[in-house]
Amino acid sequence: VSDASGCSMIALLHTGAARFPQNLLPRARQAVCSLLPAGVLKGYGSIISRKLASHGFGASMAAMSSFPPQRYHYFLVLDFEATCDKPQIHPQEIIEFPILKLNGRTMEIESTFHMYVQPVVHPQLTPFCTELTGIIQGMVDGQPSLQQVLERVDEWMAKEGLLDPSVKSIFVTCGDWDLKVMLPGQCQYLGLPVADYFKQWINLKKAYSFAMGSWPKNGLLDMNKGLNLQHIGRPHSGIDDCKNIANIMKTLAHRGFIFKQTSKPF
Repeated sequence: VSDASGCSMIALLHTGAARFPQNLLPRARQAVCSLLPAGVLKGYGSIISRKLASHGFGASMAAMSSFPPQRYHYFLVLDFEATCDKPQIHPQEIIEFPILKLNGRTMEIESTFHMYVQPVVHPQLTPFCTELTGIIQGMVDGQPSLQQVLERVDEWMAKEGLLDPSVKSIFVTCGDWDLKVMLPGQCQYLGLPVADYFKQWINLKKAYSFAMGSWPKNGLLDMNKGLNLQHIGRPHSGIDDCKNIANIMKTLAHRGFIFKQTSKPF
């Protein structure tokens, strides 16, 4: 392809973008760029990007073209922290409740829900718990109860459009403990219902093992190491763990991995 013909192709895409079927624009850009010599691409690539961005295909367009589409519109990354001690106390109670809303097309974080929760059975955090999670007594004292936090989660889900039946979303956790053991166990103890959206999820450890062929015995630390990723924040901080999960998911998606539900139906 000569520089002249390459420029003509760019001009065609530039002037015809408004009439071009929107679902084909990313493919058109990719096709044009693959045919252009390096010099032309260097000079005109930004023009194409700016023109397509004006039609709603900005950074997300590049992200969408770099990995296959996922089965879900949104992934809801969740990682509880709970009261704990050695030996373990019973019942354990959720003290940190973070959720990251991850766009299934771009794998970028779009919204965050994050609250601390007042424990009621064992209201005083143990030194072991504070050392493990970094959560001090003042962070949970006076905070809403689990029932109140669950109500606010439902309000957040509605505000984010996640309760719309046409929107496909699923929770993602590092292991099965959060939604198979911790939340249903505490809700049963307190006599609270468990919303249906908490009853199916993706266990990131299983997804990682499917994608990489090895089981991450040490959870996030092994997954970050296996993918050459820098660990984000503090281990056993719920919100930081969520950020690590999201980063691992984005990396696996860019490698072509399609995430599927791993939990069995309740």
